[in-house]
This record gives sequence, C-alpha cells and structure tokens, in this order.
Amino acid sequence: MNYRELAQNVLEGYELTDSQAMEILNCPDEELLDLLYSAYKIRHHYYGNQVKLNMIINTKSGLCPENCGYCSQSSISTAPIEKYRMMDKESILKGATQAHQLNVGTYCIVASGRGPSNKELDEVVSAVKEIKESYNMKVCACLGLLKPEQAEKLKEAGVDRYNHNINTSENHHESITTSHTYQDRVNTVQLIKEAGISPCSGVIIGMKETKQDVIMMAKSLKALDADSIPVNFLHAIDGTPLAGTNELNPRYCLKVLCLMRFINPTKEIRISGGREVNLRSLQPFGLYPANSIFVGDYLTTAGQESTADHQMLKDLGFEIDFVSENPVLT
Repeated sequence: MNYRELAQNVLEGYELTDSQAMEILNCPDEELLDLLYSAYKIRHHYYGNQVKLNMIINTKSGLCPENCGYCSQSSISTAPIEKYRMMDKESILKGATQAHQLNVGTYCIVASGRGPSNKELDEVVSAVKEIKESYNMKVCACLGLLKPEQAEKLKEAGVDRYNHNINTSENHHESITTSHTYQDRVNTVQLIKEAGISPCSGVIIGMKETKQDVIMMAKSLKALDADSIPVNFLHAIDGTPLAGTNELNPRYCLKVLCLMRFINPTKEIRISGGREVNLRSLQPFGLYPANSIFVGDYLTTAGQESTADHQMLKDLGFEIDFVSENPVLT
C-alpha cells in the first residue's frame, strides 16, 4: 500500500475502506516507519507539533457495581486496590493545582461507578466552578452514565468535556461486560453532545478483540463525532477476568494509533492507559500519529514520571498545547 498517497487522499476528504484499514493494521514491520510518516503528515496538517497534556484524578475508587472484565474497580475484581468514596472539593482542587503546575491543559475528574449520585455530582460541580475561576484549564469529567439534568448541571458549572468510552466494538461488548449495553454508552455520548459538552470517547485495545473489531471501533467513533479519542492499551491486572492477557506488542500499538489518525484525521488522538507497559521504548513514536497524552498516574496503575514525559516532548521537538480547542491548519 502507498501510505503517503492514502494520507494525501484523507486530507482531501477520502474515507478508508475496511480493506485499507486492515492493511494498515497488517502493515509489515519493515514498512512501519513509512506508515508513521504518513500518519504524521495528517497529524501535522491539523495540529503541527503541538501535544495536549491531560491529567487524571481518581476521585472515587472501587465500589463499582459493574462487571467490566478489564477493570480493577469492578464488582467482580479481586485486585488489591485502594477503595474510597467521593473525594471532597478541597482534594479535587488540590489535584487541579498540581495539574496547573505540570502545564496540563485538561484536568480529568474521574469517578468509579455506574453513574453519579446527586450528592457526588454536586461535589464535582462545586469543585469545577472554583477550578474554572482559578486556572485557564479545561475540565473533563468522567462519571459514568448520566441523566439529562446531570449533564446540564455539568455544563452550567463549566465542564468543557465529558469522557465516556465505547471501550470496544458493539460485536465484542458482551464479552467484556454485561451489566450495561453498548447502546448505553452510545446514548451517554449523544446526551453530552446535546448538552453542549465536548464528547470524549475512546477504546481499550488488547481485550481479545479481532482486528475487524478495531476497525469497527475507529469507524464508530467517527460516526459518534467524538472530539477526543483516548486509545488505551490493556494493562492486564491480576484479579480481573482479563488477567494474564498479553496480546500486544509495541509495533502493533503504533499501527492502531495510525489507523485512528487515518480514520479520524481532525480529532485529538490521545495515547492513554497502558502506553508505558505496551509501547515501552517506542513511546515517542506514538506521538507521530497521536497528538495528546496523559501525564502522571492513571486510575489504579502508575504512569511514567511527568518529568520523563516533558523530556520526551522536548527531545521530539514537540510543543505543549495548553488550552487551544480546535486544530490549527499548518
């Protein structure tokens, strides 16, 4: 396949066929650099060499009634994680201060559970209002399934973005969880769009899905018109149903990121959970197709030292994009 020609076609509005998408995922390793270069041409067209930094605060850990097979916080997990109820406003504000000090552009307030109680939502709303008054920083919330009036409250408080991942393809969904449906997740993304909040929705790669499932995920996110697409790579945790799963290698992870860029050319593609353990020494290459990363720790797993992330960006010659929302043509 001529990846460079395909990239130019994408910039002119062309949409990949399933067979072309499969060729990207099956790219021979000796052609990987050419694929990365081609994906980078699309990324550079919309985002130049800017990288968005995001940071998570896990405001409520464990105690979740859902049965998601990848998650250490689910009701079926026996992983020895820290469990606690919703943090108070002061703790959430402290995390925002840390994010500001790390030059983070988006602060992500995450809570376990099927969806927030009104009391939990009020704690988040109160914190968000103060964060927006104090810092020039975007706020993303990830609180599970929402009701329309809850989405409106988050919008009024100043929440810029809401994350609710589809996680996997519709065909593979019931192999991962049965306590909610794929459509439940899609409905939540549509709900937040109707509330005027920017939608963030992504995937987890490496959960025994097929390559066709991966293609379906990328195209489903395009259909949903998600503004931000976090691409997680499974970090299999002991005590979860997917413990011991080890299907990924760094080269395949890079091909997935390239596919996401080819299918969603204008969107923020974020390398998310599991990048350190799956991309390993090839992490810098991921920022040629992607334009966003998390710094700091994830929900129940440790991330790379933030100083190492900043050094990686400096070594690549990339710049931190603090608060801009829309892609800038270069």
